[in-house]
Amino acid sequence: MTDTPESAESSSDDGAAARRRYRQFRKVGYRPVSPGSEEEPEEVDEPVDETDEPEKPVASEKPVAAAPVATATLPPPSPWQGPPRYPTAGPMVVPAQPGVPFMPWWTPPADPAPTKVLAVGLVAGLAGAFLAPPNNGIGWLLAGLFGVGAVLYYAGKPTVERALWLAGALAFLAMGFLRAAEWIFPLALMASFLCGSIAMAGGKTVRGLVFGALGVGLGGLRSIPWVAKGLSKRGPIGIRPVISVGVALALLLIFGSLLAGADQAFGKFLEGLVPDLEVGVFVRMAFFGVVAAAGALGACYLVAAPPKINEDAESKPGSLRIKDYALPVGVLVVLFAGFVGTQLAVLFGGEKYVMETAGVTFAEYARSGFWQLLWVAILTLGIIAGVGHFAAKKTTQEQLWLRVLLGSLAVLTLVIVASALSRMWFYQQAYGWTVLRLLVSSCEVWLAVVYLMVIAGGISLRANWLPKAIIGTGTAFLLAVMAMNPERVVADYNVSRFDATQKIDTVYLATLSEDAVPALVRLPEPQRFCALRWVRDRNVEEDWRDFNLARYNAKKSLESVAVTEATCESAYSGER
Repeated sequence: MTDTPESAESSSDDGAAARRRYRQFRKVGYRPVSPGSEEEPEEVDEPVDETDEPEKPVASEKPVAAAPVATATLPPPSPWQGPPRYPTAGPMVVPAQPGVPFMPWWTPPADPAPTKVLAVGLVAGLAGAFLAPPNNGIGWLLAGLFGVGAVLYYAGKPTVERALWLAGALAFLAMGFLRAAEWIFPLALMASFLCGSIAMAGGKTVRGLVFGALGVGLGGLRSIPWVAKGLSKRGPIGIRPVISVGVALALLLIFGSLLAGADQAFGKFLEGLVPDLEVGVFVRMAFFGVVAAAGALGACYLVAAPPKINEDAESKPGSLRIKDYALPVGVLVVLFAGFVGTQLAVLFGGEKYVMETAGVTFAEYARSGFWQLLWVAILTLGIIAGVGHFAAKKTTQEQLWLRVLLGSLAVLTLVIVASALSRMWFYQQAYGWTVLRLLVSSCEVWLAVVYLMVIAGGISLRANWLPKAIIGTGTAFLLAVMAMNPERVVADYNVSRFDATQKIDTVYLATLSEDAVPALVRLPEPQRFCALRWVRDRNVEEDWRDFNLARYNAKKSLESVAVTEATCESAYSGER
């Protein structure tokens, strides 16, 4: 069967239309449209491919059927090549996440350190280097005033809480000017740093207060790149400031030498102002300056980038059930109740009851158990804190059991603290006060205040305020003990006791500092010489920065009293 001319012409038209559609698809690409849409693909003019066969002229133009609309299906196969290949999705590449930075809740400042911060570090560093003396003296208070003032110059007006903590820090530094005892000043320095750090870093919970105690030190380390960016932003400072400083030093050296040679009094005054230029002095000045500058920069860093410690978030509910802690805590309650009953019998029975039951003197009985009772009070405080934190407190029954058990333990421990204080009172009546006995008695009083706060917090089972209250009261008690001049109190009591009993431990009193001299000069000879023989010729002040009020008053007291040589023998010792 042969094809007619009409069928051949129709097939030729169909082939030409198919080629046009394929070229259109190659040019425009795949455009999915919704089914049933009447929109037709736009025609695109394109050059005629010379390889294609020329279209044959037709005798009569017939209407060409509309091309099928491209849908979401694959295009028709081409007569020249196989079906088109579409790229397949490869494996998804996930970029590696950066590591978690150290302390992610403490974001560093975005901007470099401003000029104010650089000035604060410079002022604090120079004050620490040139004002802080090697011994306790007024120079420490002056250096602290310069440092705190420089920090407030950058931080602005402080809040009431921050002002109180900063005042406490300066008050501890003032102890270097008011007290001469060598054991006081290291404690005062540490307490001053603690108060200053909490003032700038804050903190309410245990976690926040731990960071607050170390915040200024950590801020000083983290401020190094911040300060380096601030310095690099300003570029080199040039040679003119260096030349200016050099000329000023040269003028001071030349004219100061001439004026010192012209007047002997002025020369001694300059010698007191200028410290000894030795290697050890330079090392000490550099160390004090670096520490002071780092502390001031750390405080500024905390102001510019305060840590975001979520202390207000509710803690996770405890998982410790009643049957887990009821037996251990209950055993302690029964044990403490038995001990408290015995102590009440001792307190009401007095010395006769102790000698009949224990077979020892009342003073020996008081001395033997004080330290054990002190450790009982401290360890019990840790047990109460641990059980109160981890115990479940969801139901009313759980809350009732917790209040009864921990409240009973706290009340009984408070009675134990009172027993320890009574023992120390009887002990000092037998042998007199010493500085150690006075300090541990003050510590016992503070523990009693802590247990009262624990009982108050246990009533509501909400004691978010308790950690900061414990730190605050402890700081206040330490400052109060230093302010009342413990060595002077001990010396006054022992001198008054000597007037009544003619018993005194001059060996121990001779180890006290100049704080005790105004009380010891009241002793008669030879006890006065034996108590003051170590203090009389002592002189630790090198220049005006070492000036100490207690040492000054001691010298004035010794000038008004004649001290004669004597042989010192003490058969009585208050260290028993």
